[in-house]
Amino acid sequence: MFIIEEHSYKALGYLLAVGGSGGAPGEKRPTLLYLHGAGKRGRDLNLLRSFSVLFGNACAQEAGLRICAPQCCSDSWFDIFEQLIEFADFVRSDPGTDPERYYLCGASMGGYAAWQLAMSRPELFAAVTPICGGGMYWNAQRLKDIPIWAFHGENDRRVFLSESVHMVDAVNAAGGHAKLTVYPGVEHNAWSPTFSDPAYWDWIVSQRRRPENINA
Repeated sequence: MFIIEEHSYKALGYLLAVGGSGGAPGEKRPTLLYLHGAGKRGRDLNLLRSFSVLFGNACAQEAGLRICAPQCCSDSWFDIFEQLIEFADFVRSDPGTDPERYYLCGASMGGYAAWQLAMSRPELFAAVTPICGGGMYWNAQRLKDIPIWAFHGENDRRVFLSESVHMVDAVNAAGGHAKLTVYPGVEHNAWSPTFSDPAYWDWIVSQRRRPENINA
């Protein structure tokens, strides 16, 4: 099971969930930075704790990941984007984070933020998995060295499937390595089938960033 702790970094509250046995003191673990959607905004971390499809997920727990989930305390991640960049650096430098296995995921509002954060700091992440998001596809060349797996519901009417298609196509056109899974008949909730698939977690923890590409 996950051991879930509440922390804060400056103005951002966040949850830190550690799977498996929790690891030995000082052990560096694969770490996933998760950016939530609009429904979890605020200053009540119980809203994030209630996201059982992630924090109650047996596959995520068995993968031995640490999951770090900040809570957006404004209307949008883009309102506090400089804070988010700083927080991403903070998590990467945490003694418990393996910098070769530092991953980024976001859903809906967080999916847009994940695309943009990866473009802003491409050197940080070993893999990025945006769910029902989109971004500035004209900057996709900045993502050409990062493995990307995007997910979207075929019938999403909140964030159209074309948003993910444009981003994935642009990354690949720039020489990158992006793939897209589309869930037939699924509307906006593409995160449930994504997080319920053991193949997703197997893929995430298999990705490593080459040490020469990691900033000290």
